[in-house]
Amino acid sequence: MFDVSILRELLVSCVQFLQLSLEAISVICVVIGLIKTLIVLIQFKSGRTARYCFGDWLATALEFQLAADILATTVDPDLDSLIKLAIIALIRTFLNYFLAKELEHKPELEQKKS
Repeated sequence: MFDVSILRELLVSCVQFLQLSLEAISVICVVIGLIKTLIVLIQFKSGRTARYCFGDWLATALEFQLAADILATTVDPDLDSLIKLAIIALIRTFLNYFLAKELEHKPELEQKKS
């Protein structure tokens, strides 16, 4: 007969690995964003342009963090975890929304180069 507990342990291990991977990608996005922002700041000497550059990378990092939190809740879906996920998702959604609104007004980098 097939043992379901082995399958569950395998699933939990895979989810934990994916969660860690998504969190690592999020950190990498922030680091890349910081480096690119510093380069933009040096090239264009524009704090506003650099801010928009960093904002793009932060929005991407937030998406990866939210995905990691969703995965973490799938293997342990108790009420506390679901409430925490809902609060985190709400906060990150608001952050992403307002960040996206601000980035709509971003100046074109190509115009600055010429």
